Amino acid sequence: MNDTEINERLAALSDEAEDALAPIFRRLDKTSAFLTGKVLDAFREEKVSVSHFDATTGYGYDDKGRDTLERIYSRVFGTEAALVRHSIMSGTHALTIGLFGLLRPGDVMLSVTGKPYDTLDEVIGLSGAPGCGSLKDYGVIYRECPLGADFSDALKDKAVKIVYIQRSKGYLDRPTLSVEEINKIADKVHSLSDAYVVVDNCYGEFTEETEPRADLIIGSLIKNPGGGLAESGGYLAGTKRAVELASYRFSCPGIGLECGATLGQTKNMYKGLFFAPHAVAQALKTAHFAAYIFGALGFDAFPVWKEKRYDIIQTVRLGTPEELCAFCRGIQAGSPVDAYVRPEPWDMPGYSDKVIMAAGTFTQGASLELSADGPLRAPYTVFMQGGLTFESGRIGILSAAREVLKQKN
Repeated sequence: MNDTEINERLAALSDEAEDALAPIFRRLDKTSAFLTGKVLDAFREEKVSVSHFDATTGYGYDDKGRDTLERIYSRVFGTEAALVRHSIMSGTHALTIGLFGLLRPGDVMLSVTGKPYDTLDEVIGLSGAPGCGSLKDYGVIYRECPLGADFSDALKDKAVKIVYIQRSKGYLDRPTLSVEEINKIADKVHSLSDAYVVVDNCYGEFTEETEPRADLIIGSLIKNPGGGLAESGGYLAGTKRAVELASYRFSCPGIGLECGATLGQTKNMYKGLFFAPHAVAQALKTAHFAAYIFGALGFDAFPVWKEKRYDIIQTVRLGTPEELCAFCRGIQAGSPVDAYVRPEPWDMPGYSDKVIMAAGTFTQGASLELSADGPLRAPYTVFMQGGLTFESGRIGILSAAREVLKQKN
């Protein structure tokens, strides 16, 4: 198949996909409209004004923009309290704050959704050199059970302090959990134990009309809730006590939420939250489109194009390292930033295999912007996420498909 034939085939597939996806796109727009209303209500209830965007320096005492934004997150996410700061570097950093905030020597952390995302390995102490400050170094015990397994007996151990739930699949071959499924797990835990329920909520925010019920739900602002505008940051939202304990780890005991200069970042965090429901809907449309295109080309795409989604991640099983790299080259070439760059696999910190990443993003590492990555291990699955606009996401997906078809030829 030559270049002209590839382009003609993809153009026809694109039109076919958009016709088939029209009812799904209407549903996504309705969810976005509902969530936008929820965010607007919170802004109005908290009387947001231009003065809330003023920067503070130094200690950041009495920063009303920061404090108000945290109350808005609580309202939108349906929690008692929230910690939202631009100085949280990543989702892994936010999760680390929460875990170290709640766990003490001798406590047990029980993951009930299998092994957590690779970047938590060294945080927990599953890998890395002893003495680096992992939970294991501090005497915390880690246990796990597979997703769907009955964990009732494990909760008989009164040392279990945290039951950990990862909403998204990460690099695992399993479905992402819905809010309903997470809530059932949380309710079961609370009926049997005094343990905290902690949810890694990354990639899942604003895909449904509500967020999970838990003692802490945790995520990154350069993913869904930052709306593509927050340039850094993370959040922890939940019960007042859990957020308080996490805040002591974020800053120090006795200070907690009271300090933290915003340094001019507040406005982007407000704007990002305002845009988030719409931006997440665009990313979901891009994911559905990718599933349709690559499914039609004969690849295993998960979720399939018709399925309802509970995060913004789309996986495509490509089968060979060459086609995995071709997919990422196509995403990079279809991006607004660094489109000329050729991504190559590398030994990325926190991962056990070489990883290839494509991310022509305005904000480094921003997963809500169109990006793709995957470990170079069989079955060579790419994990694609984001797309700030469906129009740009569509271009990126077709670019990836073009490169994969060239590689197959």
